[in-house]
Amino acid sequence: MPALPSFEFDDKILKQGAEISRKLDQLRQEKFPPDAKKTLRRFSMAEAAHYLGVSPNNLKRLHLEGKGPEPEIAAGGRRFYSAEQMIEVRQYLDKNGRSDAKKYLPFRKGSEKLQVIAVVNFKGGSGKTTTAAHLAQHLALTGHRVLAVDLDPQASLSALHGFQPELDKNPSLYDAIRYDDKKQSIRDVILPTNFPLLDIIPANLELQEYEYDTPLAMQESKEGKRFYVRLASSLRDVDEKYDVVVIDCPPALGYLTLTALTAATSVLITVHPQMLDLMSMSQFLLMLGNITKTVKNVGANVSMDWLRYLITRYEPTDIPQAQMLGFMHSILAEEILRNPMLKSTAISDAGLTKQTLYEVERSRFNHQTYDRAIEALDAVNFEIQGLIHQAWGRL
Repeated sequence: MPALPSFEFDDKILKQGAEISRKLDQLRQEKFPPDAKKTLRRFSMAEAAHYLGVSPNNLKRLHLEGKGPEPEIAAGGRRFYSAEQMIEVRQYLDKNGRSDAKKYLPFRKGSEKLQVIAVVNFKGGSGKTTTAAHLAQHLALTGHRVLAVDLDPQASLSALHGFQPELDKNPSLYDAIRYDDKKQSIRDVILPTNFPLLDIIPANLELQEYEYDTPLAMQESKEGKRFYVRLASSLRDVDEKYDVVVIDCPPALGYLTLTALTAATSVLITVHPQMLDLMSMSQFLLMLGNITKTVKNVGANVSMDWLRYLITRYEPTDIPQAQMLGFMHSILAEEILRNPMLKSTAISDAGLTKQTLYEVERSRFNHQTYDRAIEALDAVNFEIQGLIHQAWGRL
């Protein structure tokens, strides 16, 4: 048998990476014309009412009485609201609703502190980025001012929001936490998304430089020795602008993840209920606990309002998964979210066009499949929203 021909590895993978990038950009141009920027669909009256926290009948009555924005009227008299119009309805209800029910603008008030949620897992494939994306978008749809931070150099969260770092040349958090004189204000690296109340700090490959820079900075400067405060310090510059920050951490326990955890007020750990994933999570928790103790010993303040485990890609009819979930409940009962995220083809199908379930039209799917997935998503995200409000001292 003839020997396989040798090839230059670096040239080959660079060529393949560039070709994949070109094809992805072509897909983006086709999906989001004319400028390859994401837009956002309109929401049915039932959807709008659901995220506003009112009944569809009340929303319909507001329209019939000429109060609030004018929705789009489709065939059959169906009403559709843009995300911007949903904000207008919130503002109207907050101003004119009953005094005991003014919950429509859930912005922080008084001494309520910025909630910073780090979404973490050591193992890929746990649904971490999907969870972070849907959580950030859900919080925006329910009236919160949200900043999503993509801290993973692979930039999957950025891609879901319409960015392609290698072509867009967008900034990343690295520009706000780097150690040299090129450091920028965090305000300069925040970009808008297609959700009116959601901004993002996208990622790019340059983020990885932070992992290399930090050990050198720790040897050379006092600033480097306190690397863990860099994100928390940067967020103070935009503290008044947001209610919640959602950080998609890289699947590694490096300096980026530690910087995020030190800035965090709460931690959400995604876990797939399989033995190998649980074993991986066990090692992750042991390493994380030991490293956190070390960082605390040198002055870091690592304290959380809450820690929760989210079961992802869950199949209730899968007996081994159900057994594994029972095992986890016997150990972590208090800290496992009541609602798991079900495995769904709807989420993966939406991802084919770099969209989330909140962005795609229900008509694209089997209605039962879509409804089952969106119901599970909303249950998870409303539960997390409840934890955020509880941390603020709200009932």
